[in-house]
Amino acid sequence: MFDFSVLTDHAVEIRNGIVLTLELWVAGSVMGFVLGLTLAVLQVYAGRPAYRLVAAYVAIFRGTPFLIQLFLLYYGGPSIGLMLTPIQAGAIGLTLYGSAQFVEIFRAGFQSVPHGQIEAARMSGLSHLQIVQHIQLPQMMLIILPSIVNLLVILTKETALLSVISIPDVTAVLQGIGSSTYAFSETLFALAAFYWILLECVTTLGRWAERRAGRYLAR
Repeated sequence: MFDFSVLTDHAVEIRNGIVLTLELWVAGSVMGFVLGLTLAVLQVYAGRPAYRLVAAYVAIFRGTPFLIQLFLLYYGGPSIGLMLTPIQAGAIGLTLYGSAQFVEIFRAGFQSVPHGQIEAARMSGLSHLQIVQHIQLPQMMLIILPSIVNLLVILTKETALLSVISIPDVTAVLQGIGSSTYAFSETLFALAAFYWILLECVTTLGRWAERRAGRYLAR
């Protein structure tokens, strides 16, 4: 029999863990989005050296597990003078990992815009930044929206790994409650339910945004 009183007795701790998890997910996703877009613009417009540097960055962060990146950032950082709190390391880790994924999405989005439109914009005297802002971004965002939603789902799942660097997120909190009360079934069920609900919310909002984008494209 499930004893849900184990969860209600620790409701405040669980709530705090959920809030921290959501804050780190939102911060990592937003900063990863911005950094990824910036790097993608550099990769497309800043010449071959920048292209190679960004490509190397993407290869490193996409080609290594997020768990290893967290360990290197938090436990390996002090060896090079980088002293971070667990929360700082978690937010930066999600940002770096997410930005590498966003770069590839945005790069594909830039390539999806017809080259003729870009040439016409250049002939009209628009700068690279103006072309990105007024020509490419409005069109590509509609195309890459499903990929962005999928990446947000991936980043949501990755937050479950933040507990390995002592972040008191919902995973760490529920694991601690399970260890102290031996109510592992209840705490693991609650953890699974939290992530299932969160992912359902993200995918539902994503489908809504895709439908709106589809109606916009059909005009």
